[in-house]
Amino acid sequence: MAQWAAGFSDTFYKCFIKEDRYKLLLSGISVTIKVSLLAVVIGILIGMVIAMCNLSRHKLLRIVGGIYTDVIRGTPSVTQLMIIYFVIFASVHLDKWIIAAIAFGVNSGAYVSEIIRAGIMSIDKGQMEAGRSLGLNAFQTMSHIVIPQAIKNIFPALCNEFIVLIKETAIVGYVGLMDIQKAGDFIKSATFIAFMPLVGTAVIYYVLIKILTLILKRIEAALRKADAR
Repeated sequence: MAQWAAGFSDTFYKCFIKEDRYKLLLSGISVTIKVSLLAVVIGILIGMVIAMCNLSRHKLLRIVGGIYTDVIRGTPSVTQLMIIYFVIFASVHLDKWIIAAIAFGVNSGAYVSEIIRAGIMSIDKGQMEAGRSLGLNAFQTMSHIVIPQAIKNIFPALCNEFIVLIKETAIVGYVGLMDIQKAGDFIKSATFIAFMPLVGTAVIYYVLIKILTLILKRIEAALRKADAR
């Protein structure tokens, strides 16, 4: 037992303490959080626009929304990331993490649009009619009556999409970003030890997602409490 503990301590020191390798993980956590937060904002904005297109009475808008959703959902996120980074933004001077966030936001937007569309369709049509009878136009009724109700209904699904998005950012190493996963891979290559860096990155992702889950559950509970009133 003592020998195992000594070996574990030595491995831990080589992987995380020696040459301040833990700083790589701390930097990776920062990158992952920044990319995820910006991506979820972009994803929600794009998702809202595409959802409105898919629900529009105008055929052209429905076609545009349908093509966007179909193409994004039908291609791998890593391929989209590399196209956006190496092709679309190849000559644009932006920080790597911002370009990565845009790529993940574009990807997330397709899934968020379907969540929002389903949420809006779940609201009784009488709500729209009631808004129009009060003198509100279609946009005002949608923004002040329908969408607020829909958001409460789809909040758990949006939370799940955010959690999935955090895990998907593990591929940003393909464009040279030092996120959590890339930091773990760097430590593995430098020390020739696989177990400790991989377990370390897994634990960090788990803790981040657990903290996020608890925060989102509190928000959801607050929304339900507001409804109860």
